[in-house]
Amino acid sequence: MPFAWIVPSAIWLVMHFTAEACRKGIMTSSKAPRGTEEICDKGRMMANTASAIQPGTNVTLSCYLGDLQTPKCRIGIFLNNSEQAKNSGRSVSKTFPVNTYGRHTFTCKTICGGRKKLICGIDIKCGNPPDEPGNVSCIQIGTDSHPVCTWDKGRLTYLDTTYVIQLSNGTHDLCFSEESLNKTFGLLALRKLNFDSNYTVVVSASNKLGSASSQPFTFTLIDIVKPHPPDFLVEFDSSSATNCTLFVLHNEAQAQHCRLRYRPLTRHSWSTVEIFSSEQYHLHGLEPDTAYEFQVSCKIHPERGLWSDWKMSQTWTPEAEPTGILDVWYRQEQDLGSQQQNISLFWKALSKSEAGGRILGYRVTFEALDHRNPPPESHQTTHTSYSKVTPRVDYRITVTAQNSRGRSPPASILTNLGIQDLPPPQQVSAMAMGNSSILVSWKPPLRSAVPISGYVVEWAETGRNPHLEPHHTWAKLPASNLSTVIAEHIKDNMCYQIRVFALYQDRAGQAVSVRGYSTAQAPSAGPQMFTMPRATGVLVSWEEIPVPQQRGCITGYHVYLQTKDSQGDPQVYAIPSGTAPGTLYIPDLQPGELYDLWVTGSTAAGEGPPGNSDRLRLESARGWVTPVLACSFFIFSACVCSVPPARKAFHSLLSVLLPQWQNKAIPDPANATWAKSFMVTKAELSSSCILFLPSTIGFEEPEPTPVEEAFMQPDPPDPGDKLLVGSAGSRRHGDWTQESSIHHQPRPH
Repeated sequence: MPFAWIVPSAIWLVMHFTAEACRKGIMTSSKAPRGTEEICDKGRMMANTASAIQPGTNVTLSCYLGDLQTPKCRIGIFLNNSEQAKNSGRSVSKTFPVNTYGRHTFTCKTICGGRKKLICGIDIKCGNPPDEPGNVSCIQIGTDSHPVCTWDKGRLTYLDTTYVIQLSNGTHDLCFSEESLNKTFGLLALRKLNFDSNYTVVVSASNKLGSASSQPFTFTLIDIVKPHPPDFLVEFDSSSATNCTLFVLHNEAQAQHCRLRYRPLTRHSWSTVEIFSSEQYHLHGLEPDTAYEFQVSCKIHPERGLWSDWKMSQTWTPEAEPTGILDVWYRQEQDLGSQQQNISLFWKALSKSEAGGRILGYRVTFEALDHRNPPPESHQTTHTSYSKVTPRVDYRITVTAQNSRGRSPPASILTNLGIQDLPPPQQVSAMAMGNSSILVSWKPPLRSAVPISGYVVEWAETGRNPHLEPHHTWAKLPASNLSTVIAEHIKDNMCYQIRVFALYQDRAGQAVSVRGYSTAQAPSAGPQMFTMPRATGVLVSWEEIPVPQQRGCITGYHVYLQTKDSQGDPQVYAIPSGTAPGTLYIPDLQPGELYDLWVTGSTAAGEGPPGNSDRLRLESARGWVTPVLACSFFIFSACVCSVPPARKAFHSLLSVLLPQWQNKAIPDPANATWAKSFMVTKAELSSSCILFLPSTIGFEEPEPTPVEEAFMQPDPPDPGDKLLVGSAGSRRHGDWTQESSIHHQPRPH
C-alpha cells in the first residue's frame, strides 16, 4: 500500500527538480532585490521595494538632484504626471500605498515657476505570483501528428509570466516554452512521440513574484490519440428494403474499434451498435422509403483512448411492398330503381410503415355472386373512396393499395341485400373539449337483427362547399367504443355537422346527426334581414350569417321590433336555430306608426351584434277604402247592364236622375251660319278648278270621325297615408321629402 503514494510522489519530486533546472536555463531567479534604483544624467530615483510588488504594498520613493544648480526651483515627485510631493531643497521623498494592478510610473521633476523639467523616473508593477497550472491535458489528432498540451493558468498575474512544459519518458527530459499568449489558458505543441513509451508532463509558471508547478500528468499515446473520422459506405440488399450492409474504410491502421448509430431523420433518438475489429456490419429492420442518418466513430483501443468525431452520411431506404390491409366499409343505397343500387366504399390510407413507400393508387374489384357469374370488374382510383352504380345483386368487393414494388394484401367485403333493419345509434351528443377537439358519445341501437361490427363518426364544417370538399372526415371505431374525441381537421370557433352510424357487416346503417364545436365565441356580425309589409303586419326573413363570422354553432336568432321614439324596451321574438325557413310574421301592427326592425344571431358563447335594420310604416285605412268602393261599383254596374230588363230599368232611373237639358234634341251643325258661308265659297272654288283638270273627278268630303273627350281630375294623394319604405334597400311611391327625412335616421338602440 505505501507504493500507492510513494511512486507518484517520487515522480513529482523528479519532475519538480527538472522544472527548476528548466527555469534556471531560461530566466533569472524569481528572488527580487530589496530595492530599486534608477540613475539618470540629472539625478537619481530610488524605491524601497522591488520593481514588482503585490497589491497593498507601501512604496517609498526618493528623488535626488545631481550637479545641476537650481537656486530658485523646487523638486517634486509625480505619479502618472500628477504631482504628489515637492520640496525646495535638492531632494524629496514620499511613501505611497499601491492597491491597483498594473504599471505605476513615478517621475522626479524640477519646478521652476510654471516650467517643469524631468530629472529621472522609475516604474513599479503591481501584480500576482502565478497560480498552480491546473487541468493539464494532452491530445493528438490522428495517429501521425504531434501532441498538443493545454492547461488553465488561474488568476491573472498582470506581470510577464513564463510557462514551460517539462516532458519526461523516464530516460530523457525535455523542456518546451509556451507559444500561446492567451491570458487564461496555455497551449503548447510537443514533438512527435511514439506508442511504446509512457510520458509525464509538468507545467511550470514563474514571474518576478514567484513560481508554481502543476501536478504531473502521465499518459501513453493510446490514451491521448483521437483518430480521424472513418469513411464508410451503406449498401441496401436488392431482395429486402429493410436490410443493409455498412462497410467501414479504416484510414488509420491502429483505429480498428468502431461504433455505429443511426436513426430516421424524423426522430431524435438513436440506435447504437459497436463494431469490433470488422470492416462490415449488417443492419436489419429498417423502415422502407425513409430518410436515414448513419454516423460512425472509431478509436484505437476498445477500453482506452479517445473516440474520433462522428462521420455522417444520409440516405433513403428503398420502397417495399405494402404490408397493411385496408380497413374498408361501405354504404348501399337502393333508391335508384328496383334493378340498380349505388355502392359507396370508404377506407383509410395505410400508415407509413404499412405502405412501404408512396402509394400510387388503389384497385377496386367487383365480383357478382349471382348465378350468371359475370367476370369481375376492376377499377383504378387515387382517392380513398369509390362509388359505383351496379345491378342489384350481392358482390364480393376487394380493395388493394399499390406502390412501385407491388400490391398490398386484399381487403374483402361481402354485400348482403338481405340486411334491411339498420337502426341508428341512440342519444348522440357532442361536447366541446377546447384545444381543437370535440367529444362525441352515443348509445347502441335499441334493437338490431344483425350484429354490430363497429361505428363510424364523420364530420364536416357546416356550410362547406361539396364541390371543393366532396368527402367528410371520418373515423372508424370498434363496436365496444361508445365515444371518441375527434381532433383531425378541427378548428376552434367553427361549427361542425357530425354524423354517427353503426356498421352491420361493414355496411353503414342509418345515421344520427348533431352539431358540435371545440370552442365558441359570440358571432362577429348579424344576419342580413328583409321585410315585406302586409295589411296589418310584416313578414321578416333573414339569411344565415356567413360561416367565418358565426364563430361557433348558431343556437338561435332574435328579432327585435321597436316603435320609433319609444323609450321602452323593444319587443323580442326568439327563433330557435334549425327553424325552416328563417322567417317570422309579426301581426297586429298599427297603421301609420313607424317601426324599427333588426335581427341578431347567438351561439353558446352569447349574442352577436345586429345586422342591417329596417324602418317601415303600414298604410292607413283612407288610402285603400276609396279604390275598393270604386272598383266594387263598376263591377256591380257591369253585371247589371249585362241583363236587358235590368239595363232598361237602370236607363229609366238615370233619365229621372239626370238634369232636363240632357233630354233635349241636339241641333244640326249644318244649319249654322258659318256652315252655309263655307258651302258657297267651296262651290266657287270647285268651278274654277275644273278648267285645269283632265277629266271630271268627283270630290267627296271625308266623313268626320267622332271624338269623345273625357276630362277627369283625380283627388290629390294624402302623403300621410302612403307606405314610405318597404323591404331593405327598396322604396315605394309616396312623399319623398318625408321619406328622406325618415330614411337617414339611425336605428334605435
